Amino acid sequence: MKKQFNKIVLVIVALQFLACSKDEEVYIPINNTLEIDIPENFPEINYNLTANPPTENGFELGKKLFYDGQLSANGVISCGFCHEQRFAFTHHGHQFSHGIDDLEGIRNAPAIQNMAFQKEFAWDGATSHLDLFPIIPITNPAEMGETLSCILEKLMADAEYKQLFAAAFDDGEINNENFLKALSQFMVMMISSNSKYDKYVRKEDEVRFTEEEEEGLAIFQQKCASCHKTDLFTDDAFRNNGLPPYPGINDLGRAEVSGSVADNYKFKVPSLRNVAVTEPYMHDGRFGSLRSVLDFYDNGVQDSETLDPILKQNERLGIALSNEEKQALIAFLNTLTDETYLNDERFAEY
Repeated sequence: MKKQFNKIVLVIVALQFLACSKDEEVYIPINNTLEIDIPENFPEINYNLTANPPTENGFELGKKLFYDGQLSANGVISCGFCHEQRFAFTHHGHQFSHGIDDLEGIRNAPAIQNMAFQKEFAWDGATSHLDLFPIIPITNPAEMGETLSCILEKLMADAEYKQLFAAAFDDGEINNENFLKALSQFMVMMISSNSKYDKYVRKEDEVRFTEEEEEGLAIFQQKCASCHKTDLFTDDAFRNNGLPPYPGINDLGRAEVSGSVADNYKFKVPSLRNVAVTEPYMHDGRFGSLRSVLDFYDNGVQDSETLDPILKQNERLGIALSNEEKQALIAFLNTLTDETYLNDERFAEY
């Protein structure tokens, strides 16, 4: 009886371990699938969850990778370095993203939020798949300046990562696919949907807008919602908003990817969620306040061959806004700040 009992115990113990090599064994914890609650005021999710369902272990692996400086050539610059949670994962206060060796890019670091609902990524739409999105900053010589092959070598030499990959994926492999999928699992869960605005439109907690916020919402729907559509506050499109090229930088935007002159100076319409905490604004971070942005749309838009037609109507450029309308719009935009998201411990650095 004792011999049979010992055999059962040995079988149970064996099932809890995966042999990574002849000399090493890795404990495999249970890996539950994470549920994604899509807010009722949001559109359908775009990311293919069937191909890469987020799991507890995959999420934790992605989080560790997101904050790991080993993803850069100098071992210091992590994804989280340029994407700080309390500022909706932007590089607050920095006009351009800063990378290895204190190099500076030519674009402002965009917010990371509600990525699973988007179809194009980066200011110029360099990729249409979230799994491929991290490759852009990782390989950019002015940002992280690293290669995927070098990153994998570092991870393979790390005993902790061997355990984490084994726990997160069935094959347990440290390879490009699993590396990128883990980062996606982390980002897929990063949903910002609990601002005052969200609670207002969902009629939660008896939240009410002030008179000025109501006025700002009405102005927004009339003058801004053509581009900042749905409760994601972006139409995921690329538009030339009349912003002249930044001095010394002739960034062609979408045309850099498409190669078409018809896309010159077109950039992705950013989401306005948490916009009150994501300054500076525009793809080149040239504006330091929301008031400056509204002043630009009121009287700073410049004409060009690819200027969006929306900004060239009624025999004038831009969007006519009075001082009172600008003040009301800012009051409304402040309702898009999601303190729950900005302080969610799930996404915080360890």
